[in-house]
Amino acid sequence: MKILVACEFSGTVRDAFIRGGHEAMSCDLEPCEIPGPHYKGDVMDIIGAGWDLMIAHPPCTHLAVSGARHFAKKQADGRQQQGIDFFMALANSNIPRYAIENPIGIMSSKWRKPDQIVNPWEYGHSVTKATCLWLKNLPPLQPTNVVDKGKIWVAKSGKRMSQWYYDSSCLPPKEREKMRNKTFQGIADAMANQWGNL
Repeated sequence: MKILVACEFSGTVRDAFIRGGHEAMSCDLEPCEIPGPHYKGDVMDIIGAGWDLMIAHPPCTHLAVSGARHFAKKQADGRQQQGIDFFMALANSNIPRYAIENPIGIMSSKWRKPDQIVNPWEYGHSVTKATCLWLKNLPPLQPTNVVDKGKIWVAKSGKRMSQWYYDSSCLPPKEREKMRNKTFQGIADAMANQWGNL
């Protein structure tokens, strides 16, 4: 299969599909952190290039409920609408199969409820980080290795800060953001193993 991994700079999902024998390319405005097929630029430049499957990770900065306290400002200056428009441009693509992932956020009400919510602890990582999946012509992912729910990955209010927050608090904000955006290997492998065989 010919697979586009949109908005991925880590190469994690791309390489999981490549290991499965597929032709996969990541795409992001950032360069890829590891060598491999990668388009550095706007995904809309290549979205019509005859892909069989797209795994998309659109930016959640203006869409996730974790940033709800900033919504009024983001609605007023148009940033939230830009995030919605980009998400929907991916959803309205002509690619026959896709999975679009995002944290719990406004797309559940602005568009539709996700088809599935997955957590890393269902795929071998002792971490809680709820991630929504909107699917087109794909079955829900099946858990592959259920383990302890472990730490909450994203920072929460008050005393419920995650271990990740403490471990990465000395990093610059951009690096912390990059850590939060990476797909867990177990989830990437499940996508490649389960959806790569359709």
